[in-house]
Amino acid sequence: MTAIVAACAPAGGSLAPSQLSTALSPEASLVPSTGPTAAPSSAPSASAAGLRSKIGRLLVVGFRGTALPEGSLIRRAIEAGELGGVILFDRDHLTGTAGRNITSPSQLSALTDAIRSAALTGPLGGNVIVAVDQEGGKIARLNPSDGYPATETEAALGAANDLNHTTDAATLMAITLAGAGIDLNLAPVVDLNVNPANPAIGALGRSFSADPAVVVAQASAVIDAHHAAGIKCAIKHFPGEGSATANTDDGTVDVTRSWTRAELQPFRELVAARAPDAVMVGHIVNGQLDPQHPASLSRATVTGLLRSDIGWIGPVISDDMQAPAISRAFGTDEAIALALEAGVDLLLFANQQVHDEAIGTHAITVIEGLVGSGRISEARIDESISRIEGLFAPTE
Repeated sequence: MTAIVAACAPAGGSLAPSQLSTALSPEASLVPSTGPTAAPSSAPSASAAGLRSKIGRLLVVGFRGTALPEGSLIRRAIEAGELGGVILFDRDHLTGTAGRNITSPSQLSALTDAIRSAALTGPLGGNVIVAVDQEGGKIARLNPSDGYPATETEAALGAANDLNHTTDAATLMAITLAGAGIDLNLAPVVDLNVNPANPAIGALGRSFSADPAVVVAQASAVIDAHHAAGIKCAIKHFPGEGSATANTDDGTVDVTRSWTRAELQPFRELVAARAPDAVMVGHIVNGQLDPQHPASLSRATVTGLLRSDIGWIGPVISDDMQAPAISRAFGTDEAIALALEAGVDLLLFANQQVHDEAIGTHAITVIEGLVGSGRISEARIDESISRIEGLFAPTE
């Protein structure tokens, strides 16, 4: 364990004594009281659930709060089975303040326990997704300021290209997540570092390398370490955002001229190896694949390229549906319809770009209307639920 802790120290240094004691303290227990292995192995069948509950299982929503008070909107949605999962953050993007959902190991464990307890009372039977973006470095929701071990960036791991070191670093990361009651890490990033100045990827150290072979080897080590701790992984951002010159959090981003099919190689190889548990599709516009829709809303990209060509059969999760790249160009309601038509299974509403406590309820109402009008079939909803259920199977 000492080697693992040392491996997760910042590059060129070691964990401070306070961080070391936190990583090994009883409060940061390595075995969660509830978590990915504590949930039942299967959810209620789709046919036994009402339409609203079925639709709700397609939603992963962010919220503000470090607890789950009785009567709160988020708790009521989980108890009713009208929310498939939550995503947690350390900071509030709109206000810039810390402590949005995470302040300490004991607080976070209590919160995730409460989330699963709420799910046990309804049709979800405890099967609720608790997700974070724990990539490493700047993109780490569990970080030293809240009592968690420091993590290295993917760029640092890729530059060292030492798979033993990567395995140690990812092992401590995964153990930390398991101890906190997290069951889905929206990582690793497998975008190629085509443009090191890319403000969303390269400039933040979020890519292992520009070399697909390095990316595949590093990502495989990270995923294997997570699976050993019972944590699922979603690779991102399909079909590749590494060549971009802007961030979809700020508006529309087009990679039509800069993207190459080499950026598909990490996704293709990892899917062939059956390594990831989910694939996150990005909001990048890529006219080589679809001249009308960004990847997350493109049937040609999700159902055609990712599923039919590459062969991915598991769940597809969207990037944040509230990102300006989507909301400004299409509007929330039409974006929801297009994402489902594209073949996306889990719609992510992070509530970071805007804050709308009722977004889950609104999304369910929108999808109910789509089913009622015949634009989306109930069988299409059932198809996504079947894929999502795979996230609750034991890791291999």
